[in-house]
Amino acid sequence: MKKTLFVLTLTLLFTALCFAQVDRSKQPTPGPAPEINIAEYQSFILENGLKVFVVENDKLPVVSFRMIFDRDPILEKENAGYIQIASQLLKTGTKTRTKAQIDEETDFIGAELTTTSGSINGSSLKKHSEKLFELMSDILLNADFKQDEFEKIKKQTLSNIALSKDQPNAIADNVRRVLDYGKDHPYGEITTEKTVETITLEKCNEFYNNYYSPSIAYLAIVGDITVDQAKELVEKYLSKWNSKQVEKFTYENPKAPLIRKVALVDRDNSVQSVVNVTYPIDLKTGSEDVIKVSVLNTLLGGSFSARLNQNLREKHAYTYGARTSMASDELVGNFTASAEVRNAVTDSTVNEILEELKRLRTEKVGEAELQRVKNYMTGSFARSLESPQTVAGFALNIARYNLPKDYYKNYLKNLNAVTVEDIEEMAKKYIKPNNCYILVVGKGAEIADNLKRFSVNGKIDYYDIYGEKYDPSAKTIPEGVTAQTVLDKYIKAIGGKEKLNSVKDKKVILKGEVQGLQLTLEIYQKVPNKYYQKLDAGVMKQESWFDGEKGKQAAMGRETPIEGEMLESMKVTAVMNIELHLAELGITPELVGIEQIDGKDAYKIVLTLSNGKQMTYYYDVETGYSAKQITTVDTPQGSFTSTITFNDFRDVNGIKYPYELTQSMGPQVISLKVESIEYNSGLDDSIFQIK
Repeated sequence: MKKTLFVLTLTLLFTALCFAQVDRSKQPTPGPAPEINIAEYQSFILENGLKVFVVENDKLPVVSFRMIFDRDPILEKENAGYIQIASQLLKTGTKTRTKAQIDEETDFIGAELTTTSGSINGSSLKKHSEKLFELMSDILLNADFKQDEFEKIKKQTLSNIALSKDQPNAIADNVRRVLDYGKDHPYGEITTEKTVETITLEKCNEFYNNYYSPSIAYLAIVGDITVDQAKELVEKYLSKWNSKQVEKFTYENPKAPLIRKVALVDRDNSVQSVVNVTYPIDLKTGSEDVIKVSVLNTLLGGSFSARLNQNLREKHAYTYGARTSMASDELVGNFTASAEVRNAVTDSTVNEILEELKRLRTEKVGEAELQRVKNYMTGSFARSLESPQTVAGFALNIARYNLPKDYYKNYLKNLNAVTVEDIEEMAKKYIKPNNCYILVVGKGAEIADNLKRFSVNGKIDYYDIYGEKYDPSAKTIPEGVTAQTVLDKYIKAIGGKEKLNSVKDKKVILKGEVQGLQLTLEIYQKVPNKYYQKLDAGVMKQESWFDGEKGKQAAMGRETPIEGEMLESMKVTAVMNIELHLAELGITPELVGIEQIDGKDAYKIVLTLSNGKQMTYYYDVETGYSAKQITTVDTPQGSFTSTITFNDFRDVNGIKYPYELTQSMGPQVISLKVESIEYNSGLDDSIFQIK
């Protein structure tokens, strides 16, 4: 017992002495960078030039393959999108297998097999690794592009483009690339419906034949496999792969603008703004500045606790999240600060972003803040090493970008060596608050005037969703054109007043898909103002009724009455051919301008209801057809902006009806196609009855 007390006493005494010697008024000196253990990789080169890197890891009986092609970026011009389509075609069949056979064989061994525009990737259990590699090799060496598969992919590509056209972030990304790089640079090209329509199967075959060569290929093999086993496998399946000379390309690197410019993509239906502050930077992959710039970016906006997020989210509550990116690249890098904010604080957000950029250039970063950032990055890097694929990526980067062999082994040492002076130097070199594009995708009527102050010349440049610059004041409304003449042209274009008034009831069935769910939408209408809608998405069903006076909704086993502003909106929705009944509904139309909808001029008419609520309708200048409708939908969960675009008008019993509709509400986008339309089928009033 005495011995135990004696040991305990010494321990307490020693601890007290140690703490007595600590001066807590001073920040502890950072320790040396931790030693890291990066698994070694082994490499070899086939006679045809294929470079292979093997990382052995027997912790799990899994083997992964990743082949990348180190080609120069290609300017696709009028065929923008063909490289992506060609890469998707790789998995659609070979000279010995159909697409169904490839999918079946891949699924049978429980493997993953994907292709991108610059890589082929696969992963499976060790016992199936040779089978997987044989499949990958067959796809690579014996691809056989078929017209029917090409048409399917092309159709899906067009569908994805249609869905993205109403997504603010997708629009911002497209226009940002146009601003930063220009459309004559591969990084600034945009794939559109027009460019996809020009793509042919021959163009895709041309890419496959010219740019898949072992001379520019790097293969990483990771997992439960030895280098000897890997070499035997690669030589067996890829030694006969013929090498070819691959064309090289050079481009003039874009520069940051000489003065700060404001670019606006005007979207009437936006309830919030997507803000980007962006410009290209000359930061090459592997340069001595990359690690220092990475620290700078993490401090500014590369983590949740970074300055920009703390400012815009925590301090001002402008956004759920703000971030920055400072990307290096073999051609040209990029800086972007971004956030999604309410319309009312759009200009305030821009101001705060610029102030944070200026502060980095004029005020030295504190030692404590810098150390926190380096600690965070050290932890992230250490965690990334848990994945064998990370080590394989290191090997590929060292080979592709001619990095020092010990680049990643010394990463933490070089990270820990970054000083306050380094951050100051990098900020002055790469942070350019006066030489940037301020790009905003949002509602111009609410935000444009307040954004002008950020432009040196006090002007705003307007861009459409394709990055085409336009002058909104240049398209003036022709003399004699009024809201009523536009509406009259529309009524005549779709069949005429007499024909429309002859319709007493209508039933439309549409089908579409959203997030992988197949859905059917049925709409029933009967004059003067009865309405019923049924949405069936399998796991979810929803119904709405309006009997002319009262409304009701049913969903998820619950029924709720439609009241207030929702009921007022339903009264308008229930009326067939609303353009014929504006006066009696107390709706005032106003022609406010001409805008482009999918590259075509459209008259913009704002309809103001008797309760002050507004809806915006667009009518094609040339055809007179309805092009788009924007309304605000009030729900118990809040208000949402609904946008519906109309295409493919077809004749149905003398009346033109759009067979393709795309509706977006918030982040959800649904593309619908008409399956059937019936007029005057004698719909019974019981369909609309509210029980």
